[in-house]
Amino acid sequence: MAIVGCSNDDVTLNKKFAEEQGFTYPLLCDTTLAVAVAYGAAADSSAGKAARIAALIDETGMLIKYWNPAGKGEFPGQVLSELA
Repeated sequence: MAIVGCSNDDVTLNKKFAEEQGFTYPLLCDTTLAVAVAYGAAADSSAGKAARIAALIDETGMLIKYWNPAGKGEFPGQVLSELA
């Protein structure tokens, strides 16, 4: 299992955010919003910002679960229950 985050912020902002949050996984930069558009987090590359979504993908690349929106509150527990 691997956890990867993706944000449309640049490398400097992502590095600072990941350090502040104590992330132990990579936080990828999607400054062109290509990943955000592919996963439905942004309508197109001119959107400027992406919505906070999450996708659980198995080792074969199959989408298992999709959360829109994703975020704080109950979300972390929901993800953990899917992984159990």
